[in-house]
Amino acid sequence: MLQRVGETVDPQDAVVKIKNASFPAPFASELEYNSPVHGNWNIVHTGMLVPEAIQIYVCADNCMRGVVLTAAEMNAADRFSFVIVEEQHVLNGNLEDITIEGVTDILNKRSDHPKAVLLFTVCLHHFVGSNLNYIYEELEHRFPDICFIRCYMDPIMQKHGLTPDQKLRKAMYDPLSECEPDAKTVSIFGSDFALDESSDIKRLLKRYHYTVRELPTCENWQDLLAMSRGRLFLDIYPAGKYGMETQARRLGREHLYLPGSFDYDEIEQQMRQLTTALGLPELSRETLDAERSACEAALAKAKKLIGDMPVTLDYLYHPRPLGLAKILLMHGFKVKAVYLDGISPEEKETFDWLREHAPELELIATIQVKMRVLPRGGEEEVLAIGQKAAYFCRSRHFVNLVQGEGLYGFDGIRRTAELMMDAYREEKDTEKLVIQKGWGCECCL
Repeated sequence: MLQRVGETVDPQDAVVKIKNASFPAPFASELEYNSPVHGNWNIVHTGMLVPEAIQIYVCADNCMRGVVLTAAEMNAADRFSFVIVEEQHVLNGNLEDITIEGVTDILNKRSDHPKAVLLFTVCLHHFVGSNLNYIYEELEHRFPDICFIRCYMDPIMQKHGLTPDQKLRKAMYDPLSECEPDAKTVSIFGSDFALDESSDIKRLLKRYHYTVRELPTCENWQDLLAMSRGRLFLDIYPAGKYGMETQARRLGREHLYLPGSFDYDEIEQQMRQLTTALGLPELSRETLDAERSACEAALAKAKKLIGDMPVTLDYLYHPRPLGLAKILLMHGFKVKAVYLDGISPEEKETFDWLREHAPELELIATIQVKMRVLPRGGEEEVLAIGQKAAYFCRSRHFVNLVQGEGLYGFDGIRRTAELMMDAYREEKDTEKLVIQKGWGCECCL
């Protein structure tokens, strides 16, 4: 029988109790581990939301592998093309020409022209100082009927300034043009998923007969362009904040950033911001108390079913993992650990609360290299909220959802409680589910 040789791996640097954790970086930035959990969306998935558009990547073949496989796995290879950059192109200093001629060749070989091309330039373009303005101006001259959207796949910029994801969530809305706003339209930017129809925002806007425009529900190019008609621009997803604010300033629109939350007071404050911005009556105290009571009932029902079963959760389920941990702890759930690699500034107050009221709560990294070899799972089954929590805990009882999906407000709290009960009742094939790229996308596996 084979036995592991060597000492047991010390979890130090990969696991820390919250009472000892640093804010906002509980773990050192160093060599990283990439787990086989791939439900999070990447730039390929997000870019595919733009209707009647294709993506073209210009990079070396090694970097190309991941994005090609992503497009193929989601059965979208027909909307994906690439230009391979070789060493001689860099040494000869003609990367601009390679990019222009490569894209031109791709478009000339197509039987039709797309409405838009999401053109991804990469790290090499930065390294050699490529003139991106020249590249886009020449392509726009050659193909005046195509909108070229400036996108970036430059992971060297991942740790400093805007990430490729943030820049993409801005660039996708660059085609929106100036127009007169529609007094009864609200546009929601930045998220990969449409808000649930039962979400607090959707219910409020529907009550007052507003049209809600969101990129995930756009069926064609004109639907996307119509998003500029919103009198108010909203964003609920942190990575989309920069893009929404930039477009609102460009188009002269009032805007609000209303990130998803698990805190009753914050949710009420956000709804007041929304009603004030639209000139609508504030929600009554009676209505808000009814929302709170419904949440309390849903959480109590979930606690009664789940009992003292340990609970773990991760940042991939929702951008506010500490907020979720807090509300569950306040309602008696046995929250054992939160899987995350950094803490959002938006969660500073929650972090401080947890340090005081749940000092033994463990924060566990997902990209620290020791996670590759540290034991996964334990003797008892846990209920995991999120794919990474499920993977590292070897849990078959988990909530399979990413990036907050369409959850929002009081309704989001209730839905989370319902999803936890579903996870408790039914087992899932964790190993099969978490390796699929882009949760919610079509998958050929």
